[in-house]
Amino acid sequence: MRPSGRQLNEMRPISIETGVMKHAEGSCLIKMGNTHVLCSASLEERAPSFLRNTGQGWVTAEYGMLPRATHSRNRREAAAGKQSGRTQEIQRLIGRALRAGVDRQALGERQITIDCDVLQADGGTRCASITGGWVALRLAVNKLLKAGDIISDPIMDHVAAVSCGIYAGQPVLDLDYPEDSEAGTDGNFILTGKGRLIEVQMSAEGSTFSREEMQSLLDMAEAGASALVAAQKAALG
Repeated sequence: MRPSGRQLNEMRPISIETGVMKHAEGSCLIKMGNTHVLCSASLEERAPSFLRNTGQGWVTAEYGMLPRATHSRNRREAAAGKQSGRTQEIQRLIGRALRAGVDRQALGERQITIDCDVLQADGGTRCASITGGWVALRLAVNKLLKAGDIISDPIMDHVAAVSCGIYAGQPVLDLDYPEDSEAGTDGNFILTGKGRLIEVQMSAEGSTFSREEMQSLLDMAEAGASALVAAQKAALG
């Protein structure tokens, strides 16, 4: 039995509200159960210096948690004067994941920065950030297309991410914090709308896992990503 009472292959309730920030080129508030992430897309009409005169654009990401996103207050990283290794790893993951779904030549020499701010954390914040970040990116690109600033759509496919793991000896989909903190195996799966894999992060936290268990988790992740893509489509109308 899962702490939440969910079935082994049952996702948490998903909601995505778009247009929640007035000034951002694209924005949404994604909720996966009690994990809530505010995602925004900001457009700059210039690419990073390492892409100058290449004709290619760039998608990057920044990630952060509000001090009371968790049970106890976390010190702001700005106050500490540096980002934690975890923060850096997560924002690089978000950027890599979103770039995998973009034709950077079609984007042209411009940069889109996706900001993911965790308002409330209950497991799976990086997965929610990727899934919501894609919606914010899609909205920003829609504005470029509508304005005629680009002539072809650079977004090749949806990108969504979901966690899976072995909890109490059983494969489960979309881990919340009580499961994530005690899972014997923990994994994050990033997929395209067509079901192609972008990245898989898997580790044995307390016990090793078999090839068969890995396949079971992948099957669950494919179903979960499909549900997330459906939610993205519904949010975008």
